[in-house]
Amino acid sequence: MSAAPTKRCLIAWATPARQYLWTVELPSAATIGAALAAARAQVGATVDGAAIPWDSAPVGIFGEPRTRSGACADGDRIELYRPRARDPRARRRERVARERRGR
Repeated sequence: MSAAPTKRCLIAWATPARQYLWTVELPSAATIGAALAAARAQVGATVDGAAIPWDSAPVGIFGEPRTRSGACADGDRIELYRPRARDPRARRRERVARERRGR
């Protein structure tokens, strides 16, 4: 008798100060949302006093945006993304404008 096929995924979330990684074992048909739910059950809603946005943060696999209903494969790194404080393009435009005024 063999066990049902499973897969392992890594859940990643980072604060500006630290990166957190959790490994979860899931049924082979599990989705990204199921992987996040398994990690949340393992860890809880907060880590080191920081609230983890399990339900609201955008997610992706290896830097590519995905939906929570999408499938994940064995060995995938599922990432929870933090919102950007400011748009990098807008910051660059502002910096260039400041530099041009200073000339």
